[in-house]
Amino acid sequence: DCWFESGSMPYAQLHYPFDHKEKFEKGYPADFIAEGIDQTRGWFYTLIVLSTALFDVPAFKNIIVNGIVLANDGRKMSKRLKNYTPPDELMETYGADALRLYLIHSGLVKAEEQRFNDEGVKEMVRKTLLPWYNAFKFLKTYAEVDQWKPSSDSRLSSSHILDKWILSRLESLKSYIEQHMRNYELYLVVPALLEFLDELTNTYIRLNRQRFWTETMDQDKHDAYETLFHVLHDFSLCMAPFTPFLSEYIYNKMLDLGLDKSHKSIHLKPYPQPQDHLRNLLLEEA
Repeated sequence: DCWFESGSMPYAQLHYPFDHKEKFEKGYPADFIAEGIDQTRGWFYTLIVLSTALFDVPAFKNIIVNGIVLANDGRKMSKRLKNYTPPDELMETYGADALRLYLIHSGLVKAEEQRFNDEGVKEMVRKTLLPWYNAFKFLKTYAEVDQWKPSSDSRLSSSHILDKWILSRLESLKSYIEQHMRNYELYLVVPALLEFLDELTNTYIRLNRQRFWTETMDQDKHDAYETLFHVLHDFSLCMAPFTPFLSEYIYNKMLDLGLDKSHKSIHLKPYPQPQDHLRNLLLEEA
């Protein structure tokens, strides 16, 4: 029975109990497993049955179940029917990040069925990736005109209310991500990232344009640059697991602007931790 064998995976992969006894006991049960909902009567079931029989505990602490991807007409995707666009064509047209973001922003991560629609991938480019890229392009354009470079001092001391607000929102976002990713609630994280991006582009940058357009490099203009640079950097870090390619692209462009070069890739940096001293929940509510 191949499913009985698959349920034996935690032990068989280490040749337990004949070898690696200590290593097995240290890592068991697993933190999480991930598979499609069709594995409910397959892998998930046999893992539990064998683990219960052997140790009277589950084989895993958390389970991430994805739903089934269907064609746009609601039928099963079929090579014979050709009722879907090949993934390589979609990625060539819209990029792998857009496809990835569309899938993890859907009901699939809640074990629901998803009718795949190419327009949804296109919308991710229009509503998420382009605004994010344009936010960075806005910073880069004016920073090069003003020959502005980020400060080596990482402390953010702006007194401007919009700077304080967006920095607080960023730290609240980090706290929210940490809380829900620890609970494996991926479906709650991506919507929060996209909501923050909308606030960054349609509120913060839109209301702050005048600060970047002033002729002289006064303290207020410098604070605007520092804040936007910091927010775009940390937001790109937050997005890196979900949109790895655009995150890396923007990070490399930030290195060109004068970002500390101690990490050659955004994927080599630690995931950002919330800085509670920058949070102002009353200001966010207001």
